[in-house]
Amino acid sequence: MISFRNIEFPDPRLADDEGLVAVGGDLKPDMLLTAYTQGIFPWTSIPAITWWSPNPRAIFIPSEFKLSSRMERAYRNTKMTFTFDKDFRGVITGCAAPAKGREESWIDDNFIEAYCEMHRLNLAHSCEAWLDGELVGGVYGIALKRFFAGESMFHKATNASTFCLKFLMDYLAKNDFILFDSQVINPHTQYLGAIEIPRDTYFSLLAEALK
Repeated sequence: MISFRNIEFPDPRLADDEGLVAVGGDLKPDMLLTAYTQGIFPWTSIPAITWWSPNPRAIFIPSEFKLSSRMERAYRNTKMTFTFDKDFRGVITGCAAPAKGREESWIDDNFIEAYCEMHRLNLAHSCEAWLDGELVGGVYGIALKRFFAGESMFHKATNASTFCLKFLMDYLAKNDFILFDSQVINPHTQYLGAIEIPRDTYFSLLAEALK
C-alpha cells in the first residue's frame, strides 16, 4: 500500500536541455511515481537527490525493436535462459557493480533499497539472463500501464544484457506497451536502435502510454 503525499515538481518543460528539474526530496514510492508520470527521473542521491528530464529524450518503441541479423541468430542459438522478476536485487546490484569503462555508478545503496521497495510493490521489474545456473546479465525498470522506464542493465557474459533487452522488448510489444524510456542515448543503445525525440514529443507519448 502506498501512502501518497501532496508532491509537486517544477514543470519539466521549463528545464534547460540538460534537464535538471529539481534537487532534494526522497526516493519513497509516491515521489518516484509522481516523477515518472511527469516524465522526470532521479539520477543521483548524494549529496542530494537530483531529478531530470533531458531534451532530447532517448526512447525505444517496443514493437519496432530489432536486433541485427547476426545478433538475432546469436539470440536464437544462445544457451542462456531468461526470466522475469526472479532476482531483482541481483540485477540491480549487478547494474551498480563496477565494470570496465564504468568504474563508478549512480546506483548507490539508496537507489538499490528504493527500487527493491518498488519491486515489492510490483512497480519495478527485472529481466534476468542465466547461464549454467548463474546470473550473467539483466535489465530493470519501472512499469506503469503501457510505459516502461528502463533504468540500467549489466552483463557478465557476452551479449547477456542485449539478449535480456530483446527478451523484454518482445514481452512488452506482445502486451501493447508503446513506450520504453531510455533517458539519455549512448553508443550501445543507439546501436540497438534507440532514437532521440524532442521532450515535448516524449511527454505526448508518455501521456498516451499512461492512459
